[in-house]
Amino acid sequence: MSFIQSAPRLDNPWSSDLALRSAMRRLLPADLQAAHAGDAEELGRLVADELYPRQLAERLVEPRHVPFDAWGERIDRIELTPLWQRMPAITAQHGLVWHGYDGGKGEYARLYQFAQVYLMTAASDFWSCPLAMTDGAARALLDSGNRELIERALPRLTARDPAQLWTSGQWMTETTGGSDVSRTETRAVPDGEGGWRLYGRKWFTSAATSEMALLLARPEGAGSGGDALALFYIEPRDASGRLQNIVIDRLKDKLGSRKLPTAELTLGGAPARLVGEPCRGVRMIAPVLNQTRVWNAMAALSYLRRGLQLLRDYAGRREVFGAPLAAQPAFRQTFAGVQAEFEAGLQFALHVAAWMGRAEHGLLDEVGSALLRLMIPLLKLSTGRQAVAGISEIIEGFGGAGYIEDTGLPVLLRDAQVFSIWEGTTDVLSLDAMKVLANDRVWAQARAWLEGEVRACGDVAQSFAPAIAAAIEAAAMTYRASDGSRIGKARGIAMTLSRCFALVLLLRQAEWSLREEGDRRPLAAARRFMAHGLLRIDEASAEDSELLTNEGARAT
Repeated sequence: MSFIQSAPRLDNPWSSDLALRSAMRRLLPADLQAAHAGDAEELGRLVADELYPRQLAERLVEPRHVPFDAWGERIDRIELTPLWQRMPAITAQHGLVWHGYDGGKGEYARLYQFAQVYLMTAASDFWSCPLAMTDGAARALLDSGNRELIERALPRLTARDPAQLWTSGQWMTETTGGSDVSRTETRAVPDGEGGWRLYGRKWFTSAATSEMALLLARPEGAGSGGDALALFYIEPRDASGRLQNIVIDRLKDKLGSRKLPTAELTLGGAPARLVGEPCRGVRMIAPVLNQTRVWNAMAALSYLRRGLQLLRDYAGRREVFGAPLAAQPAFRQTFAGVQAEFEAGLQFALHVAAWMGRAEHGLLDEVGSALLRLMIPLLKLSTGRQAVAGISEIIEGFGGAGYIEDTGLPVLLRDAQVFSIWEGTTDVLSLDAMKVLANDRVWAQARAWLEGEVRACGDVAQSFAPAIAAAIEAAAMTYRASDGSRIGKARGIAMTLSRCFALVLLLRQAEWSLREEGDRRPLAAARRFMAHGLLRIDEASAEDSELLTNEGARAT
């Protein structure tokens, strides 16, 4: 009988994730460690035993838009995949949003929550997308101070009972753009009874099946620009489940995240409520963006970890040239490089989650708050790119099998591409970071914090310190250049800083792991990560960029 290669197996992702387990022992207080380990073990078992096999079995099943019933009545029903229909119960049971608002966990609620989010996301077929917006909506409503909407929506957004659970959409993107919402065309008209009616088209809505949404619209008579937009709360369906003056034009035909029903919507007088003032809506929805960017980073790392986990198992059972693939030096070199990038990204993400929890409990000072505002876009842009690059290497590591659809592997790469697009492309996030750095004090604070963290690592970090200092100085000099190149080199500055933050946080874990566990792996990851380079600033001139961008330009 001819040889048949066995498929990769997915074990419990919590039990096998040494990097996460060690980090949670370091970051969580003792009284929460056991509770989290138990919850994570249970969730990891669900992922391995039910959700992953189900993903493979339902590989070709996608959501479907049914615009009309058999008799021609407009119904705009979206038929979800079986796994998506299962996810509300899993969300409620495992508290995937609730953990972040559990007062009993105090400042550690976000760290606890995001560790669970990271374990679950790759197994959720992008159910994590509406959950991210649900979390963001809960935070934005709390920050708004609108007691009526808080009391109505928050218990549902954080519910532990699946029958009570709501998810939320975030309807911002129009045909005029997503990152720049200043030209938003959706109009808000007072209905004469204290409410509003919305008219317009939302071109990209990733939670068209959600029970509520937050969206931007321009109140009637308001001026132009972003500051004239207001934040509105909407419940798209009435008590019978019918859309309220909303038409689903179509579902998007996307490269990846195809289990997620992303829709184009037309609002024809949909009833809505004003969340705050009839202006400054972009500022009011900012908490949603912060939350979802951290969810995006956790999702990117979850997918990267899924690929590494499958390839590690496969390499142990795949024999090439008379030995397991895992024993081949070339394979080890490549795999270790991806693993190092992943571990650095994970430490960065867990740190941001921990600081987010501290901020929400008033425990971050002014410096910490400024650094957190800087870290969030840096984290999101770096992990999004790490996922795409790393999963591309992973697909290659499987050889031809990685290119075959029914192995369930190619979808990892297609799905990963969204992480560097959703909630801000790399360039947009780089410009956001530049806005934070416009305050010169933030540069000094970032440098001082990074240098302080390196010193706290003692001898472990001694060989790393010169490279970190040189990279920070190069980023600062580029930012302060007088030749007007700052904006053109924003990506390089941001990528350099993100790698410095990630390395320093990986070194903190490495120092702790050596001291408390005798584990040298995180230090090996730090060495490999630094070997890939910290500096990402190129010397290309703006003139060359202009010439190469304008294909019509000709040398004379």
